[in-house]
Amino acid sequence: MRLLLTFLFVCSLLFTNNANQSLAADLEAGAQIFTANCSACHSGGNNAIMPEKTLKSDALKDNSMDSISAITNQVKNGKNAMPAFGGRLADEDIDNVANYVLSQSEQGW
Repeated sequence: MRLLLTFLFVCSLLFTNNANQSLAADLEAGAQIFTANCSACHSGGNNAIMPEKTLKSDALKDNSMDSISAITNQVKNGKNAMPAFGGRLADEDIDNVANYVLSQSEQGW
């Protein structure tokens, strides 16, 4: 029994560390994609074109953009003044930048 518990504990540590590393890698990639493609209009979570539609937590909630799927859809398809990035960025890149944006909004940019 003790051996089984030790084995399960070690496995949980291994899988937890891998999950955290994966998440960190995604956010890091998202940050790079954001810097290269989004920061001209959205530096610091702001919006240079439509100032009331920032990437800050309260504005994302007010505009029903406070989920990965909503942000992914916006980045992929564009809307209003925002161009579509679906043809320019891979789906994985869009997912990474959406996770980065949501994470940053929750941290206050």
